Amino acid sequence: MPDLPASDRFRTAAREALGGLPRQFWWLWTSTLINRLGGFVVTFLALYLTADRGYSPSYAGLVASLFGLGSAIAAVVGGVLADRIGRRPTLVAAQLGTALFTAVLGFTDGQVAIAAVAFLVGLCNNATRPATSAIIADIVPAEDRVRAYSLNYWAINIGFGLAAAAAGLIATQGYLTLFLLDALSTLVCALVIFVRIPETRPQAPAAQADGAPAANLGTVFRDARFMAVVGLNLLLALVAQQGSTTLSVDMGRAGITSTQYGLVIGLNGLLIVLLQIPLTRWMEGRNRTALLVASALFIGWGYGLTALAGSSAWFYAFTVGVWTIGEILNAPTMMGLVAELSPTHARGRYQGVYSLSWSLAAFLGPAAGGVLLERAGSAVMWGACAVCGTIAAAGYVVLGRRTAATGVKTVGTGAGVGTGVGIGTGVGTGSNSGTRPADGRADAGAEPAPAGS
Repeated sequence: MPDLPASDRFRTAAREALGGLPRQFWWLWTSTLINRLGGFVVTFLALYLTADRGYSPSYAGLVASLFGLGSAIAAVVGGVLADRIGRRPTLVAAQLGTALFTAVLGFTDGQVAIAAVAFLVGLCNNATRPATSAIIADIVPAEDRVRAYSLNYWAINIGFGLAAAAAGLIATQGYLTLFLLDALSTLVCALVIFVRIPETRPQAPAAQADGAPAANLGTVFRDARFMAVVGLNLLLALVAQQGSTTLSVDMGRAGITSTQYGLVIGLNGLLIVLLQIPLTRWMEGRNRTALLVASALFIGWGYGLTALAGSSAWFYAFTVGVWTIGEILNAPTMMGLVAELSPTHARGRYQGVYSLSWSLAAFLGPAAGGVLLERAGSAVMWGACAVCGTIAAAGYVVLGRRTAATGVKTVGTGAGVGTGVGIGTGVGTGSNSGTRPADGRADAGAEPAPAGS
C-alpha cells in the first residue's frame, strides 16, 4: 500500500482489522463498550474506601480480596452454567445481579456490610466472563478469533479509559453517583444482550460429534499443559491486579489527587485504544512464546518502575505506559490460545478455569499488595512485581521448550501467532475439535454460524 493516499491506506487497514466478523459479535462488542463506559466502581473502590471513608489500606485490600473471592467462585460456576443452561441466560442473570449489588454497595455502611456486598458484586460480575468468551469462540471462525478477542479487549479499554478519566471528576462531587451510573450501564448492557444476542451454545450431539468424551471440571484440571498456562497467568495476574488496588493507595499516599489518579490510570485505556489494533497486526506471524515472554517482562518491570515514581504524576504515567504495552501483547495472545485449547463441548468450563486465575489474583493480590505496601514499603512492593514478571517470563520459555521437545504441535491463533507455546487440550484427543494437523488451523466449518466485564 505504499503508493496509496493516506486516507486509502487507513480505510484498507480498517477493513482488514474490523471486517468479516459476524453481526452478533458487534452487538456483543457494543454491550461490552456500554458496560465499561460505566465501569467506575472496581477502579475507584480502594480509593473510595481509603480517601472518602477513611479506612486503612489493609481494609481496602481485604474488601478487594473479598470481591476477588466472589469472582473466583463465579469463574467456575459461570463457566459450568454457560455450558449447561446457555451463554445468554448466564450473561443476563449475572449482569442483572451486578447492577443490583453495585447500587446497593453505594448505600452500604459499616465494614462488615461493605465487605459482604463487595463479595456479592464480585460474584455476579465475574460470572459474565466465561460466557462472553465462549460466545466469541462459538460464533467467530477460528482464523478470526485472535482479532475478535483483541477487538473486544479494545472495547473494554475504550470504555475503561473514558470511565476512569470521567470518574475522577465525578468523584469530586460524591462517590454515590459513581455507583449508580455503574449500575445503570450494567442494566443497559443486560438489555442489549437480551434483545440482540441469540443463544450460541452448541447442542450436545453436535458438540460431541468429534468423538470427544463428555468433559467436566475434573477433565479441565487434569489437562496438565493447559493448567501450566493457567498457573503462569495467575502469577502475572497477581501483578496486574495491583493496578486497580495497591497503585491507587500508593499514589494517594504520595499526594496524587483523585483527578490526577483518574487521568493517569485512564492512560492505560487510552494507549490500548490507540495501539491495540496496530500492535495486533504487528503480532501476526510472531513467535507466541516470544510474545508471552515480552508481555510478562513489560508488565512485571512496568509495575516495578513504580518504586521510582515518588510524587511525580508524570512518572506514574510513564510506568502505566510500560505495563500497558505488556497487556496489549498478552491479552489477545492468551485469549486466542485458551479458545483453541477449549473443546467445543467444554468451552464454558475451560474459559471459567482460565478466568479463575484472574479471579484468584483479584482475591489474593489486593490483600497481599496492601499488606506488603503497609508493612514493607513501596520499594519492596513494586520490586516484588518485577520479580514475579521475570519468573512468569522464564516459565513461558520453559513451557515453550518442553512443548517443542515433546513434539506437541502448536495450534495456530488464526492471526499468525501460532508458534511457541502450543498446547493440546488434554480432553482425550490431544487437539482441538476440528483441527487440521497439517497446518494447525482450526476448521471454521466445525463451529456454529458476540466482557461484558
